[in-house]
Amino acid sequence: MSSDLQSPDVIQPTRRVAVGALAAVPSLVTLNPSYDGIGCMPRDQPPLPTPRPHAAGASVRLIDVSRHWATAKALDCISINVAPGSFTVLLGPSGCGKTTCLRIVAGLETATEGRVEIGGRDVTRLPPAARGVAMVFQSYALFPHLNVAENIIFGLKARHVPAAEKSRRLTRAVEMLGIGHLLDRKPGQLSGGQQQRVALGRAIVAEAPVCLMDEPLSNLDAQLRADMRREILALQRRLGITMLYVTHDQTEAMGMADQIVLLRDGHIEQDAAPEAIYAQPATSFAASFIGTPPMNLFPLEQRGSGMVIRGTDGPVLAPPMDGDLVGGIRPESLRASSHGIAARVRHAEYLGADTVVACAAGASTLLARLPGRVILPDGAPVHLVTDEPIHLFDAASGCRMPNIATAKESVRA
Repeated sequence: MSSDLQSPDVIQPTRRVAVGALAAVPSLVTLNPSYDGIGCMPRDQPPLPTPRPHAAGASVRLIDVSRHWATAKALDCISINVAPGSFTVLLGPSGCGKTTCLRIVAGLETATEGRVEIGGRDVTRLPPAARGVAMVFQSYALFPHLNVAENIIFGLKARHVPAAEKSRRLTRAVEMLGIGHLLDRKPGQLSGGQQQRVALGRAIVAEAPVCLMDEPLSNLDAQLRADMRREILALQRRLGITMLYVTHDQTEAMGMADQIVLLRDGHIEQDAAPEAIYAQPATSFAASFIGTPPMNLFPLEQRGSGMVIRGTDGPVLAPPMDGDLVGGIRPESLRASSHGIAARVRHAEYLGADTVVACAAGASTLLARLPGRVILPDGAPVHLVTDEPIHLFDAASGCRMPNIATAKESVRA
């Protein structure tokens, strides 16, 4: 192994991913009391950012970065700014380019075009060991023949860190992670969560200002993933380092991130705080990717005084508009009423704290997330109302439509 590949960060093969297109960013649509439709009270303004502790991390910038092989583009001219000490998540479906992006920051992939800066320093052509980053891989990349202590300090030994300093860093890391009793075990004797802590320990002892994590929780069960999410976030806050974290799980992204960069087919779909992406998705793709269940998206058609869900007689959701439109309503903002959007129950799924009811409305299926246990037989007629903003997107481009005036008569329970 060359000296450039001896930090704890470089033992994984290159992944290849695919590409595609991008959509732009207009803004939020709210209904106003001047049309005969579902009334909405505009409250979806993102809250002010939470104050952060003093940052020990470094900024990360990708400037017009592309990565392609022949005609296949994994990344197509993306730019990202990560603030020092922040927790930034690269989110998106498989093949969107998020791991390629992370590996370019680490120096494990070389950008075809563009520039990478860490802490204001151009590192585009520097090897991994010279970039000041640590990395935790999806597979943890632990050496099976080494015990826990040896795995944690492997990178320090490779860089010839003095023995006293290695001991200090090892002691600090194992105290943080609570794995002091595991130091003599081999990886094969550890659970998945314990292996994850060892991989984190190896990143901690590097004392790098930037930590890169590539889907580190994907091999764990649901309960352990939730526990490790809390541990990783608490660790990042405690150390004040900059963390760049890759996942396809929007729950991880929403629960951990200060900043989410949503990728699709090698392009950035939206780059914003979690609350902003939830409240004001820039595209229909962003709307459908964030939220559990995701936002209801449905085609609109003109009927009478405005736009209604295709295949229904109303109520009016927006004033008349040219072009094909897609409307969006969050499932958790819908509630049952005696009037509103007429629908018929297809299925009700009881989840304990709430019930997700799938309803047919015209040519669309609407999901309503109702609190508690709601018993509705299949085929039962229901009416759904909302006080939340109706989101509008251009059907062709997927872009959010600009704010519009809407109707006076609201439909409320």
